[in-house]
Amino acid sequence: MKLGLHIADFTYPSGPQGLADDLTRIAVTAEEAGIARVSVMDHVWQIRPVGPIENDMLEAYTTLGYLAARTERVELLAWVTAVSYRDPGLLAKLVTTLDVLSKGRAWLGIGAAWNDEEARGLGLFFPSTAERFERLEETLRICLQMWSADEGSFEGTHYRLERTLNVPQSLTRPHPPILIGGGGEKKTLRLVAQYANACNLFDGPELPHKLDVLRQRCEEVGRDYDDIEKTVMGRGYGSDPKELVAHLEELAKLGVQEYHGLMPDVSELEPLRELGREVVPAVADL
Repeated sequence: MKLGLHIADFTYPSGPQGLADDLTRIAVTAEEAGIARVSVMDHVWQIRPVGPIENDMLEAYTTLGYLAARTERVELLAWVTAVSYRDPGLLAKLVTTLDVLSKGRAWLGIGAAWNDEEARGLGLFFPSTAERFERLEETLRICLQMWSADEGSFEGTHYRLERTLNVPQSLTRPHPPILIGGGGEKKTLRLVAQYANACNLFDGPELPHKLDVLRQRCEEVGRDYDDIEKTVMGRGYGSDPKELVAHLEELAKLGVQEYHGLMPDVSELEPLRELGREVVPAVADL
């Protein structure tokens, strides 16, 4: 099982003036500890489950580009990109650029978006839920076309591109892996089955059911369920290492292949080092 670090809190003791150095230390330490993926949220305000909305928050793709220059092995992604915040042609270009400059370590993590409060606050485009899901599917189709040899036009309900030219192409072929966030059974998991390389489900009592639904959606669209990596956004890395290992063993029995979580007090670094010593090797062969 792979482990991922979700960096959602940018409010560190050293403040904004030390944020760049703190982020570097966190990402490098995570890499040294054997963490496989590092992600950041695609929010412009902090979200309340993590902290007050006035706390520090960095723009996702600028941050990922910075982390690409400070790391060598960890895979990088937004967990997950809000589909309505960027037009899809630009989003494909952003992820391609990240992939090229990270030497093939970029993912496209994407979802239908949900934070209307921050969108209204900064005047970001935020249509209805139904329209966001329509735009999500068109965005996936556009990204896949831009990562292919097809440079033709795209005509959809919401987006029209005259030429889907994308040069340079991504280093990861046929395209950077796509992770779709969310466990909605009618729309999201159908999109996962049809377009994604990985799902993103929450760790909890409903997880076995959600995996069963994903299997059903795969059967409906003719997709091999085993082709989709099962990732889980978990409760975090704050528990006792032995308890965490036992929990990860249970998740592995369900078919989970990557566990992604926040690390409390991550800027102190020692919790990450302990994770590397006590947990990463214990779950490597699950």
